[in-house]
Amino acid sequence: MVGGNPVSASALLRKLARKYKKTAPNFARAIVDVLRAGPVRAATPTVATSQPLDSETRLPLIREEHPVVLVNEPILDGAVESVLRQIVDEHRSRQRLLEAGLAPTRTALLVGAPGVGKTLAARWIARELDLPLLVLDLSSVMSSFLGRTGVNVRRVLDYARSVPAVLLLDELDAVAKRRDDTTEIGELKRLVTVLLQEIDSWPDGALLLAATNHADLLDPAVWRRFDIVLDFPMPDHRAMEAGVKAFLDEPEADGDVVALIARLYDGENLSRLERDVFRARRAATMSGTSSVDALVNMAKDRFARLPTSVRGPAAARLLETTDLSQRAVHELTGVSRDTLRKYSASTSGGTDAK
Repeated sequence: MVGGNPVSASALLRKLARKYKKTAPNFARAIVDVLRAGPVRAATPTVATSQPLDSETRLPLIREEHPVVLVNEPILDGAVESVLRQIVDEHRSRQRLLEAGLAPTRTALLVGAPGVGKTLAARWIARELDLPLLVLDLSSVMSSFLGRTGVNVRRVLDYARSVPAVLLLDELDAVAKRRDDTTEIGELKRLVTVLLQEIDSWPDGALLLAATNHADLLDPAVWRRFDIVLDFPMPDHRAMEAGVKAFLDEPEADGDVVALIARLYDGENLSRLERDVFRARRAATMSGTSSVDALVNMAKDRFARLPTSVRGPAAARLLETTDLSQRAVHELTGVSRDTLRKYSASTSGGTDAK
């Protein structure tokens, strides 16, 4: 092992495999076989064989999920999805990379506002690789006894190194704060240093993901520790429409109404949309009505924020394509019946008598 550093050791082995690929192919192949057999790890006095527990509470320090089952596929920005697929492909094609003197991505930092799909992306990667997902919520292991927090973090990282898995460090900013933050005590700053060293020495062949909602709080040294830094943007209108279709699970839903619902959620995240859609579906199931109608009814306050020029045509479209009465559409959207008549290509003959 080079200086006790598994990353340096792996790099040296890959270099040797590449150097002797033509002149000593059997030797090069043997090196690749060693690398392929598992991550090259630092020597440690003990190897964690069972899930780590807090020394005081005896509660699990991580959530372990396997097999990973997704109710809905991630709806992601195209550039983000492309990078995630490359990470998966690299780990599936590990031998090919090793023979070229390369290694798959070891570490990635997922950055973005709450609800934009960071945790879902980590779950998707674990599912695609058929590996357990180990989640360490750093905000939950923070202890008033910071020395214990450091021990807990080390226990989790030692365990994650000892098993084939994808490790997700959630809420990274809870620990890896700026070390020039004068409000933080010295023990926390030392913990940041330890965490950075652990990320630096993460072994080849293993995959460590970290997620943060508050990139501005991270210590500047954190950024360069990761092989990949991936920004998750807020969903655009295309993503919102895809979300409405996926969460509603109604193939016959009118496209214009789907687009309208997506418009009502502009500026929101997909998690909020998903919660509302499933609440609407539960309400519709209990009342025997349409999920679309139930969702539209839930969005009353959102219609009030639409520009007047958009609200009228949108209200008329609802009248034409849903089971809502003219009175219901008026009460829901705030659009007068005269305006509805103006914009609507057809009006219901007896529905406005309610």
